Amino acid sequence: MSLLITLSVAGFLLIIILLISGAVIIPQSQAMVIERLGRYNRTLYAGLKFKIPLIEKPRVLEWRYVEYDAQGKPIYQHRHIQRIDLREKILDFPRQNVITSDNIFIEINALLSYQIIDPKSVAYKIDNLPFAMEKEVQTCLRSQIGAMTLDQILDSREVLNSRIREQLETATSPWGVKINRVAIQEITPPEDIRDQMEKVMRAERDRRAAVTTAEGAKTAAILESEGRREAAVNLAEAEKRSMILKAEGEAYFRLRMAQAEADAMRRIAEALQERDINPAQYLIAQRYLETLKEMVSGKDNKVVYLPIEAVGVLSSLAGIRDLFREAEPKNIVDRGDDGVRKQDQGLAGA
Repeated sequence: MSLLITLSVAGFLLIIILLISGAVIIPQSQAMVIERLGRYNRTLYAGLKFKIPLIEKPRVLEWRYVEYDAQGKPIYQHRHIQRIDLREKILDFPRQNVITSDNIFIEINALLSYQIIDPKSVAYKIDNLPFAMEKEVQTCLRSQIGAMTLDQILDSREVLNSRIREQLETATSPWGVKINRVAIQEITPPEDIRDQMEKVMRAERDRRAAVTTAEGAKTAAILESEGRREAAVNLAEAEKRSMILKAEGEAYFRLRMAQAEADAMRRIAEALQERDINPAQYLIAQRYLETLKEMVSGKDNKVVYLPIEAVGVLSSLAGIRDLFREAEPKNIVDRGDDGVRKQDQGLAGA
């Protein structure tokens, strides 16, 4: 009985040990490839997982890669891993010499970003993924740069990055790897080529400065001429508007004067007709006197003008006198004012 109890306890402890040894905790963003009796069985992802002890084992991968210290010296790392990291990784490759299509040796440094999307392919289709990625990038750089000139490489880095990425995707897609981006960090030509490029760049800058100055002077001259032309046009428009307004003002003034004169003449004619006086004779006499006044006016004028038709003028004056006499108020004449009568007598004597 005691032996049976001992065997039962031993079996129970063995089961617990087997369960504990078969439990596997996989962190987030990691995966584990499980083999059963040496053959691929399944892939375990993050969480608490179980495997059959002694029958199932994780696939061990050889991982060799290069790291760099603070001084930039490479440090080669070599280790064996069971858990495959699924996060995005950055590979910074060491500087290498490459020759262009125009036979110029340059030093180039590239940066690669990739991510493992199929752990099974990484475990069984490629040995030492980081080392293989580094060599593949170097091969792509040599093949792509060797087909381009130095000027093309310097002027079209984005095109070069795109070509390298396409070639890497074609080569690494069977490995279960996704290429996110490829970037050419630094391109260093030889020293003599750098001196020549600096001279060309300086000459190009001088040329651009001269062209910019000439274009600025040309633009300034065009703007100045356009400004003068617009000023002349505006001045002409202003003069034209001023002349139009002046002519309209003069026309309006003449129209108003003519209307006023016509109204005055109409009233004079009505007044003269009421007193049985010829309006035409009155107007001729008035114009005659105004003309004589203009003829004898002047500071140094010593000439005396005597009209030929003096009798007609005098008769016109007499008519004007009769007009004013009839226009006088009756009460002034009847008042017996001697001054008024004397004036009338003097006018009659004239």
